[in-house]
Amino acid sequence: MAADRAPPGRRGGGVTGELRALTSARGIAAWWIVLYHIRGSIAGLPAGAEAVLAKGYLAVDFFFLLSGFVIWLAWGERLRKSGPAGVPAFLKKRVARIWPLHLFTLAGAVALAALLQITRRADPVSFPWAQLPLHVLLVQNWGFTDRLAWNDPAWSISAELGAYLLFPLLVLAVDWRRLPAPAVLAAVAAAFVLLASAMAPALTLGTDIARFGLVRCLCEFAAGTAMCALWLRWRERPRVALGCAGVAGSCAIAWALGVPETLAVPPTFAALLLALALTSGRAGNPLEARWLHWLGEVSYATYLSHFLLWRGFKLVAVRDADAVPPGMIAAFLLLVLIASGLLYRWVERPGQRLVNGWRLFPAPLAATRHPGLVPGSTAPQGHRSEPKVVAQGRVDPGTRPG
Repeated sequence: MAADRAPPGRRGGGVTGELRALTSARGIAAWWIVLYHIRGSIAGLPAGAEAVLAKGYLAVDFFFLLSGFVIWLAWGERLRKSGPAGVPAFLKKRVARIWPLHLFTLAGAVALAALLQITRRADPVSFPWAQLPLHVLLVQNWGFTDRLAWNDPAWSISAELGAYLLFPLLVLAVDWRRLPAPAVLAAVAAAFVLLASAMAPALTLGTDIARFGLVRCLCEFAAGTAMCALWLRWRERPRVALGCAGVAGSCAIAWALGVPETLAVPPTFAALLLALALTSGRAGNPLEARWLHWLGEVSYATYLSHFLLWRGFKLVAVRDADAVPPGMIAAFLLLVLIASGLLYRWVERPGQRLVNGWRLFPAPLAATRHPGLVPGSTAPQGHRSEPKVVAQGRVDPGTRPG
């Protein structure tokens, strides 16, 4: 957890403070996905609302961009300074961020699958036992499977793990600071064109996730790192946010007019992400609200738990899965909210501290001289978790939403 929660600003030439607006936006995106997964069961849902919720899978694309943004902020300069010696610390932090809660929810899926099998309602399509080791290792979405299974939302965490493994290579290959802004923007555009080309002739970003999910993550994650570099240049120019909002709106209009979703949505979200980052901490920003910020803090737990909770809820409390009354829907959403808080407090955070406490690699020389530090860091790391978006880069989200 970030020690400094002040709005973005300067201190001794550096950047301090959590970008609370991004944390809140992550929470909103997570709940968009929750509603996306249950939309078909909500009795009496208006057609317009269903159309909006039916696009909830796009929140994952925002997660990928946001993840690249904050990972670059947290680790880009640190890894560049430390070189290969800093990679083990980076990877351990990433494992600590995503694996404990993933394993806990996967264990819940195993328990559910076993219960269904014992009661002669086995579901080998949703719970293929032969593929379980791939899910434990979080490599199921690396081309080893042909469909989503066990805990479906975990596919994006698998893709994120691939991005984390490649991130040190990106840091060594590209220094966005040395490129002029037009070149950085061109690189972002190239990543989006590459994504659309790789997914052709798919019309939506949610098409064949087992096949396209990894490339979807890698392209958007890389673009997110570049958007962070632009924020670092323009963070003292909040008026740029108006231009970003204009770009986002223009791309959204182009999408509505027929430009393929695979080409129009990623730049829409990238521009929106930069606008949110530039306006974070500004007076009157509704995304600074404490309750929204809390939703963002627990969003990883929301994201990983809701799908299995919905399956269990339907088995126990629902008679007609195609027409669940609003009252029952409200009860389920409250269940997800409570479970998110409990999982964050009693599983996610303790799991991070546990893994961060493991000494799997020899300490770098700098950490030996200054206990608790890794090369390029400015404050003790200790066993702190990393659930937030912060400007100084000591803490970040695991979107994915992540």
